[in-house]
Amino acid sequence: MRIATATTTATVIALTLAAGIAAPAASASGAGPTVDGLWRMNGYGTVLALDHGTYQEYQTTSVSCLKGDTARRTGPGTYTVGGDVLTVRLGRDGDHAILGAASAVGHRKLVRISALPAACTRPTPKDPLTTFDVFWQSYEENYPFFAAKGIDWHAVRDEYRPQVHKNTTRAELFDIFSRMVRPLYDAHVAVQDGDRVFAEGRPGTEVPDEELDAKVKKFIEARDLANAPYRRDFANGRITYADLAGSGRIGYLRISGFAGYLPDEKASYAAQLAELDRALNTILTPERSRHLHGLIIDLRINGGGSDALGIHVAQRLTDTPYIAYAKRARNDPTNPNRHTHPEPIQVLPAKAPHYTGPVAALTGGSTVSAGETFTQALLDRPTRTIRIGQPTQGVFSDVLERELPNGMTAWLPNEEYLTDSGRTFDGTGIPPEVTVPVFTKEEFDKRQDSAFDRAMNLLGTGH
Repeated sequence: MRIATATTTATVIALTLAAGIAAPAASASGAGPTVDGLWRMNGYGTVLALDHGTYQEYQTTSVSCLKGDTARRTGPGTYTVGGDVLTVRLGRDGDHAILGAASAVGHRKLVRISALPAACTRPTPKDPLTTFDVFWQSYEENYPFFAAKGIDWHAVRDEYRPQVHKNTTRAELFDIFSRMVRPLYDAHVAVQDGDRVFAEGRPGTEVPDEELDAKVKKFIEARDLANAPYRRDFANGRITYADLAGSGRIGYLRISGFAGYLPDEKASYAAQLAELDRALNTILTPERSRHLHGLIIDLRINGGGSDALGIHVAQRLTDTPYIAYAKRARNDPTNPNRHTHPEPIQVLPAKAPHYTGPVAALTGGSTVSAGETFTQALLDRPTRTIRIGQPTQGVFSDVLERELPNGMTAWLPNEEYLTDSGRTFDGTGIPPEVTVPVFTKEEFDKRQDSAFDRAMNLLGTGH
């Protein structure tokens, strides 16, 4: 769940929880167990404390416990964190529950515990060496892909830990952490210290930013959409739709992200979903959907965002239920090959207007995160769908935000998104079925758009 860090604190409740809370917690009316109490999350290295309307996250490893998100209850079993709504549903026995976030797909299983881990009841030292150990341990216990990337994480610790001492500066420690994770080439791995951020994508790719998005949008509008009889931007410019001139009724839908649909950066998930629906209702009218012979969905510059918004779009592209993918998380701190049970994520046909004809999905190395999970959600779409371009970036997981003792933050993935055959595309990205250049220097210089042209040809001929 991509949950922003809350800025509020809950000192009183934290002091209460330090003594431990008995389980199961009974309601004030004596009607039975409630969600109040302490919960260990299956996977994710997290303990939750829910008490008297307060939600407090503790990020745990075998050597540490640090506070994470804090929230207040906003309804029965619901809590709001950074514009997202979290829901905790209690199991029948009162000792198990599930946690879901509106902006994410899937759920996290919770098991009631009787007391906080011992490390949560005492302050964590903030010195450089302790910070190093928490940083290393956070990856050691949660990161699933060391073997796939050929990285000996223990050797990394042995190389860099001797370089850290009590006088190591923040800048020096930031540089050490950056060098440690650079060889992962994982766009969901990052080190942050205030405004300073280190992140590294897959070699040969470019992680999208506002400048690249604006450059590509201008190029497409001038080259591919110049003569379109209808073109309109939606959702704060993140979505563009056009009916293409002389195409035999082919539509073009560009989605540059599954977030940022409103100018207010703090807009809630519900508000962004409503904005997406307004766009899709305008684009996929019953009349247009009946007359379209094909739809190009351009994801080549897509910086990600909410997987749930991607599934929401996929629901507008089918009249038959199907499974988008299954989601699982690493859940054993000592064994990276053990995971939670995969949870299938369904695509259910929308009751709103939708399009079920042929789709050409354009992808590239700048198709990232939720842009990739949306691409994966199209793999088993019942109606003909073809992927054109280059492999996607290769990062799918929700991102764990791990606070460090000295105030820095580490970001890392701990999940896999599986196909029906159990395959994942982490690291390599989802390959296209038709490989052509995507926004290379040569393509820009010659005003070529090979992926767009190939999509027009394939949809136009029906092959």
